[in-house]
Amino acid sequence: MQFLLALIVVGPLIGAVAALLPAPPGLRGKSPDQAVLRHGVTVTGAILVAVIVLALGFDHDQPSKIQATTDISWIAALDVRIHLGIDGISLPLLVLTALLTFLCALYSYFKMPPGPSPKGFVALLLVLESGTLATFAVLDLVLFFLAFEMVLIPMYFLIARWGGSEGVPGGRQAAAWKFILYTLLGSVVMLLGLLLIGLNAGTFDMVALATDNGRGLSTSVQLIAVLAIGLGLAVKTPMWPLHSWLPDAHTAAPTVGSVLLAGVLLKMGTYGFVRIILPIAPDGMRTFAPYLAAFAVVGIIYGSLACLALAKQGAGGDLKRLIAYSSVGHMGFVLLGIATMTPTGVNGALFANIAHGLITGLLFFLVGAVKERYGSADLDTLAGATGAALYGRAPRLGGLLAFAAVASLGLPGLAGFWGEMLAMFGAFNPAEGLSRPAFLTFMVIAGFGTLLTAAYLLIVVRRVCMGAHPQEAPHPQAAPHGHEGPHGPEGPTVPTAPTARFTDVRTYEFAAWTPLVVLTVLAGLWPAVLLGLTDPVVQKLLAGGKS
Repeated sequence: MQFLLALIVVGPLIGAVAALLPAPPGLRGKSPDQAVLRHGVTVTGAILVAVIVLALGFDHDQPSKIQATTDISWIAALDVRIHLGIDGISLPLLVLTALLTFLCALYSYFKMPPGPSPKGFVALLLVLESGTLATFAVLDLVLFFLAFEMVLIPMYFLIARWGGSEGVPGGRQAAAWKFILYTLLGSVVMLLGLLLIGLNAGTFDMVALATDNGRGLSTSVQLIAVLAIGLGLAVKTPMWPLHSWLPDAHTAAPTVGSVLLAGVLLKMGTYGFVRIILPIAPDGMRTFAPYLAAFAVVGIIYGSLACLALAKQGAGGDLKRLIAYSSVGHMGFVLLGIATMTPTGVNGALFANIAHGLITGLLFFLVGAVKERYGSADLDTLAGATGAALYGRAPRLGGLLAFAAVASLGLPGLAGFWGEMLAMFGAFNPAEGLSRPAFLTFMVIAGFGTLLTAAYLLIVVRRVCMGAHPQEAPHPQAAPHGHEGPHGPEGPTVPTAPTARFTDVRTYEFAAWTPLVVLTVLAGLWPAVLLGLTDPVVQKLLAGGKS
């Protein structure tokens, strides 16, 4: 098991190096480009299989126990160790990361985004996967920081070299620079907080620090550490008002870049809150929790209002940009659940993390498909005079878009419902020492945010999926030679408007999207599967928090 976890973390890096080398003669296929794209599918598929084997071998009776551990001394003077391990919190995130990366590689094999050589694209995709998997698997603060930073460079190049410029102020280069500058500045502050904890506690080991539960750190050290680390994590989450890099990055990124950015990278920030700040600096967290909750609910309302403004007729809103702003609102629920410092709220936050990865990943896949077919993601262009009428033009694509939208708005029975509900339940009765009237106010504001979310998503469905049913253009028939009617040759008149029907969901799209649809339904119907993994770990990390 420990070898398997190490292979999962390092395997994509080895695959990235191999992607840059010439393909062996027997594996080149029709072209070198096809060979390297197939290599990406093979490596990510192998990592997914390894993660599934790891999940099957996981001791589900003891999810709070750190399993598959590797613990090797690295920098003895600072007690920095190569410490890997998984528990009930990190395992679902490993599975989500491996699944989404494989689906992105599969999608790219058939629909490679326009840009430079596929070699660089596949290598960057694999480096991104390795960094994300490492973030969820390492148990040392220094290693966590290195893994956290490892994903920034590949995502920068995916946006800058394979992205698009439509709807992005300043173009894709500006969006990529905005992404890297925001996240790097946040990371510098976060590093200072991590060093402050490690040097004051005498260890960077996250398990030992969580077991100590802040007893070895003074209140002032905890306050400074939570502020510094929290700022770095909040940028990646993203929390309002540190979110402004996200809409441009999503709008400019290629489809698979948006899927990974929303589905996996945003989870690294909220995971850091649960894994590092809650158990290691509880006193500092308790001081800042009301402020975190306040920023979270402002983000929920702000994200929803921004989406409503973009969805309005005549606003010229970009559909990818709208989904990006929706992420600000959805991640607000995650932060609200964490800020309650209760098992109910934190479990809700972790559930909402996974649900958001599945649903928003599916949404970005679908929006990418719509943009490919229409040539634009501009809502006014898509809606036109009578609506894009996806139900009539591409019924399966329209049905999937409507499904993803209602899942995103939190329809009961689908994955999006449970996380938001549990986060609000946690706010109803927050941890001891937190102001209950304040958190009740936050709960009411978040509840209002769910109504706004339903409003803008239903507007999007109405404008994009509904509309006048298209009429197929009749095929012209040849008239007998020399005979003409009032409008030319005898036979049906050919309409001047082109046929309105578009290519519906293709086979490779079904393959890439079906797992996300199935898991969204399963997580909604059987939430206990995921909550059974996370709850024992949350209880242990909170160390005496209210049940």
